Amino acid sequence: MSDETGSASTGQEPSGRDASHRDDRGDGKDRKNDKRNGENGQQQKKPGKKPLIILGAVVVLIGIVGFVWWFATRNQVSTDDAYTDGNAITMAPKVSGYVVTLAVDDNVFVHKGDLLLVIDKRDYQAQVDQANAQLGLAKAQLNAAQLQLDIARVQFPAQYRQAKAQTSSAEANLREAQAAWQRQHSVDPRATTQQNVDTADAQRQSANASVEQARAQQRTASLVPQQLRETEATVDERRQQVRQAEAQLEQAQLNLSYCEVRAPSDGWVTRRNVQLGSFLTAGVSLFSIVTPQVWITANFKETQLARMRRGDKVKVDVDAYPQLDLRGHVDSVQLGSGSRFSAFPTENATGNFVKIVQRVPVKIIIDQGLPRDHPLGLGLSVTPKVYLK
Repeated sequence: MSDETGSASTGQEPSGRDASHRDDRGDGKDRKNDKRNGENGQQQKKPGKKPLIILGAVVVLIGIVGFVWWFATRNQVSTDDAYTDGNAITMAPKVSGYVVTLAVDDNVFVHKGDLLLVIDKRDYQAQVDQANAQLGLAKAQLNAAQLQLDIARVQFPAQYRQAKAQTSSAEANLREAQAAWQRQHSVDPRATTQQNVDTADAQRQSANASVEQARAQQRTASLVPQQLRETEATVDERRQQVRQAEAQLEQAQLNLSYCEVRAPSDGWVTRRNVQLGSFLTAGVSLFSIVTPQVWITANFKETQLARMRRGDKVKVDVDAYPQLDLRGHVDSVQLGSGSRFSAFPTENATGNFVKIVQRVPVKIIIDQGLPRDHPLGLGLSVTPKVYLK
């Protein structure tokens, strides 16, 4: 019994020590874990302030940069809806015909008055010759009418005087016939014959008729002013025919001159669609001439125009040539938005209205910076910056 009891007691002691030892180890581990957890918590809490500080610094920096940018650009407005612009003269013939000479090629520079092409002149030369002949005929008819007027100024008064003299002569013959008739009817029938009486009657009637005829001719001849005006009207008619013939000749000469198409201005030939030997119809476009004058058409928003005035300085950046430093000024602002002058203006009174910020074309003249070795083409994208006063 004692041995078993001692053995039992001896066997429990190691178990108690082991348990206490395990408890101590467990407590130590828990303390270490708590310590580690505390250190990790401290490490996690300390870095949490730095992002806030960095974020605040970034916000302050952005605010400073934004203020500096606003302060530097508060007197500037710009737009990327802008393009180079200029004069593009459309060349079209005024007469029809075949091209017999073509003196230009694509994209070549021409000077004012240079010969560009020639249309066959033969038909138009014939029209000039015909107009010359018509003018000569009209001038001959005018000379004849003027000669007739000179004759009429002498002839018509003379005819009137002659008619008056014939009237006087007829009246004298009438008085003589009246006296003879009176004598034949007043004498004793036995002292005359019936033949003499009949003759006196016939002479009296003939004298009366002659007087009436002479008086009628005198009334006709007395219209000397009217006859002269009629002749003068004929002269005026012939003179107008001469002017008409001269106008036809001038038109024929113009048509002949139109056979030579010349440059109306200095510039570059673009969009050529004519070839040697082509038949041209009057009014059909042949090519365009782009003049050296170039400006900027910038479509600013209507909200950007409040302080913009004529003469404001402008800096222009060209997308195709970033190295260019173009300087200019505002020339004018169009009195109306682009949509107002479009082919189909908007109808805001239809009921379905949506307010849209309109754009207004602004013309900018380039003062300096244009390249001399190559021109700026039309329609290039630019970005103008206007410095407001």
